[in-house]
Amino acid sequence: MRRILSSLLVLVALTAIACSSGPSAGDDDYVKKLEAYRADKDQMMRDDPSSPIPRNLKTLLLPLRYFPPDPSFSTAASLRLADQRPVFEMPTSTGAIRRMQRVGVLDFTLKGQPMSLGAFVEEGQSIDELFVPFADETTGKDTYEAGRYLQLVPTSTNLYEVDFNKAFNPYCAYNKSYECPFPPPSNRLKMAITAGEKNPGA
Repeated sequence: MRRILSSLLVLVALTAIACSSGPSAGDDDYVKKLEAYRADKDQMMRDDPSSPIPRNLKTLLLPLRYFPPDPSFSTAASLRLADQRPVFEMPTSTGAIRRMQRVGVLDFTLKGQPMSLGAFVEEGQSIDELFVPFADETTGKDTYEAGRYLQLVPTSTNLYEVDFNKAFNPYCAYNKSYECPFPPPSNRLKMAITAGEKNPGA
């Protein structure tokens, strides 16, 4: 009975998120906030000394290229925590292997299709941020060939907003000296995610 009640509470909470806090199509406020977020990122990439974009490529690669804002690519998700944190050995852009622990699996529905993505942290690290690498049917075409990333701040409820409009390229897309993990096969979506950052220079 407790398990059933717990499941019902999660379902109610997810419904509340989807109905109240999630953006709806034509939500001007959502689009304005997203455009401001993108403008701030462009400024960081241009002016911050830690920017991964080499100085001689900033004119070519900035402003960053994005799909148009699409609130339908933002959805509520529930994180199924793993009983143990299995280690995934992720190949990277430099050929090295990055050891990542899967904290859990994000379950969500996008455009009527049930989907899931693993959420990771570096092996042995505290959960300050969830790393969600993914590939989709735009990968290697309109978007970077090594996939894209989402980053989520952990919540106490294990309920999240997965917003693909904020999907971003790994830094190795701009500078080959960076080491970027590739998404595991379990994080490959069978859908074209036409939201977020596009291929640099595309």
